[in-house]
Amino acid sequence: MFGRVKALVIKELLAVLRDKKSRMALIMPPLLQLTIFAFAATLEVKNVSLAVLDKDGGQAAVELVQRFAAAPYFTKIITLHGQEQVAPALEDETAMAVLVINQNFSRDVAQFRRATPVHPQAAVQLLLDGRRSNTSQIIQGYASRIVEQYNADYASTYNLRGPPAELVARNWFNPNLDYLWFTVPNLIGMLAMVVGLMVTSLSVARERELGTFDQLLVTPLHPLEILAGKTIPAMIMGLLEGFLIVAVAILLFRIPFHGSIIVLAVSLFLYMFSVVGFGLFISSLCNTQQQAILGTFTFMVPASLLSGFATPIETMPHFLQIISLANPMRHFLVAVRGILLKAMPLSMVFDTLWPLLVIALATLSLAGWFFSRKLE
Repeated sequence: MFGRVKALVIKELLAVLRDKKSRMALIMPPLLQLTIFAFAATLEVKNVSLAVLDKDGGQAAVELVQRFAAAPYFTKIITLHGQEQVAPALEDETAMAVLVINQNFSRDVAQFRRATPVHPQAAVQLLLDGRRSNTSQIIQGYASRIVEQYNADYASTYNLRGPPAELVARNWFNPNLDYLWFTVPNLIGMLAMVVGLMVTSLSVARERELGTFDQLLVTPLHPLEILAGKTIPAMIMGLLEGFLIVAVAILLFRIPFHGSIIVLAVSLFLYMFSVVGFGLFISSLCNTQQQAILGTFTFMVPASLLSGFATPIETMPHFLQIISLANPMRHFLVAVRGILLKAMPLSMVFDTLWPLLVIALATLSLAGWFFSRKLE
């Protein structure tokens, strides 16, 4: 049995590696996608257009506007000359936000230095485009930080008594909040899944289109041996592709690697085992390569959305959180980020990845059942 499976594995590997187009399709697209997605698939908000209506024009107001202009997020400052220009700036999406400074702003700031029982409030209004709620929340956070720093510098300059409590933020595992440290590890899981699914789902469909599937049926190979021969090559290619992407992530994008290479290898093996299960299940349902490609992308879209890559799973409806438990990418992304960024040990990794074994057994069993039915 082992010799027959070995021969089929070698045949599958040679069928892919001897074809120049297949070799290019396995290597170039994932590397290009890693490079493009690392910068394009980002939830950061940059290059913000900010409209400013300064009704005051005093020194304090000018300094505050200059702080917004100097911030790296606000790259375009639009000066408004009247209240009637505020609404069109947001409605026409000329600006993502509008900063309105009250006409008494500088006077109220100056009076704050005086020892009066009640200090006047220096009002600053920030108007946000509610149609882009997530973007607006992020911009509001940027603006709050600028105003807080303005208050702190002002209090330090004039030796004013500061607030009774001070908030000091520390960002564990990503001190500089470099978004590539979040995006690139996620792309390792996504691109490895693409390769594993494509190789596996196209395998049986290619045999049927070329007419060689009937030749397999007259060989001494058992259906389970055929399944094993289709699974192992996809596992090998997926693992090699996964480690290639990890190497590019570390060497090119400078993503830190604090964990163990052995733990990463075990995690990637379990992940690819579950992925090829889905690939074989798709392949067992398809008769042509076109159907297999459509089935692969039909699975990839919801798998990516339900993995926590774009949006936190905790923010999804409860029934989608339950469905996402059957998604292998959800479990692997938690593990790969933990291994790379915070040296997650094997025990914690297994607590995260043990559902992949259940997923793999379920999908491989279904694939074997459908495969056996089509052989009858």
